[in-house]
Amino acid sequence: MLEFKPISKRDAARLRRYYENCDYGLCEYSVGTRLMWRKALNTHWAEAAGCLITRSGRNGKYTFDYPVAGSEGDIDAALDAIEEWCTVSGVPLHYAIVPQSRICNLLSRYPYVCVSDNRTWRDYIYYREDLQLFAGRRYSGQRNHIRKFRTQWPQAFVRRLTAEDEPAIERFWQDYEAEFAKGDNKSARSELKLAKEMFRQLSKPYFLAGGMFCDDRLIALALGEKCGETLIVHIEKALYSYSGVYPAMVQEYAMLFGGDVTYFNREDDAADRGLRTSKLQYGPAFLGSKYQVKVQNELMRHLEAIPTLKTARLTLTELREEDIPAYNALVLDGERNRLWGYDDVGGLGGQVQERSFFEVAKRDFENRLAVNFALRLDGKFIGEAVLYNFDGRGGAELGCRVDKAFAGHGYGTEAFSAVADWGLYQLNLAKVKAKCFHENEASFKMLSSCMRKSGKDDTYFYFEKLV
Repeated sequence: MLEFKPISKRDAARLRRYYENCDYGLCEYSVGTRLMWRKALNTHWAEAAGCLITRSGRNGKYTFDYPVAGSEGDIDAALDAIEEWCTVSGVPLHYAIVPQSRICNLLSRYPYVCVSDNRTWRDYIYYREDLQLFAGRRYSGQRNHIRKFRTQWPQAFVRRLTAEDEPAIERFWQDYEAEFAKGDNKSARSELKLAKEMFRQLSKPYFLAGGMFCDDRLIALALGEKCGETLIVHIEKALYSYSGVYPAMVQEYAMLFGGDVTYFNREDDAADRGLRTSKLQYGPAFLGSKYQVKVQNELMRHLEAIPTLKTARLTLTELREEDIPAYNALVLDGERNRLWGYDDVGGLGGQVQERSFFEVAKRDFENRLAVNFALRLDGKFIGEAVLYNFDGRGGAELGCRVDKAFAGHGYGTEAFSAVADWGLYQLNLAKVKAKCFHENEASFKMLSSCMRKSGKDDTYFYFEKLV
């Protein structure tokens, strides 16, 4: 089971091991973005199968980024770990930042998905040579601005910034805020605060900071990091009073740190009209898509209401209000449920009320997390069968329990087989899974009669039934 912990500055070196050779090309796959926005996005991280897994969100609503493999990482195993965490935690599986080069892997992995690609969050990605040379007619505007800047401030130069430049950087922030055009914009001021924090980490060798000086005054600065063949530029700031300084700084920064990278990623525009206009004027090679993939299950796609199933002796329906007393008795029978494998009371997370268990079952179906069938003998409630733990890959787990007064007559086997067949042939599942404790001989015999054994561990025997 994945163990997530919040990203902190102490984690930077560990994260960098994954990001330094990452070829996804998107700004989220970098130490700088992770540190800069960690609090705003509540980003946590974990490791599994030699891969880095990041998760953002709160209050039970989480999104995962596509895993980043280390030198011997297994992406498929990391995806397995994400799926397991979501299943155990009871939260939907939602990937938020999937690079275009990896989207096909998820589409082939999951039968049902909802895919989106929001224009607002696409990164602007440029060829290194274009920013270094500004060659060709399309860059005539940038060249003119740079020419005017050089004519007015011929002494301006660019060099790498280090931690020793902290006094000059602090003076720059004072000058910048004095002419900050978006001072009343809350999000812009928040971003500025984060930018200041990032420039206090110049002792980290992977952060590439450059500054343009006019005499001894710092008038522009930028900070980025190399990830694979892309240099991701996290921060670009300049004093507006120096006309033409922005394109001049963009070019000089690309010359200073471009090296042998192929691309420069200047990140997204966050739907800011001015930023969008400016970044488009620099002629991006392409916009880096960040696909969102919401994994769905068969309940979401094929089931509007719980159906009625019939067997030789039983009728299976949805739970009804009149079932509440008998359903509570079934759920609260500690002796019978000792080998059920799930703590219904503990799972409530609160005090047991008369309608508690009924409402949980109802809510699980409304959220398409599970479907609970009431087993009826001559109309009387005698037990339940639950199809749950949908893995998004065509599989689900099935459990069944029968009131002790009706045990030993094969009703459980009859209901279990009916729901398994319904799941496979009506709900379009590819696999129905089940498990039982080693000491639960009755369940072992029942499962063995209608499924095939697929394995065991120290606690359970595992079974499955395939189409």
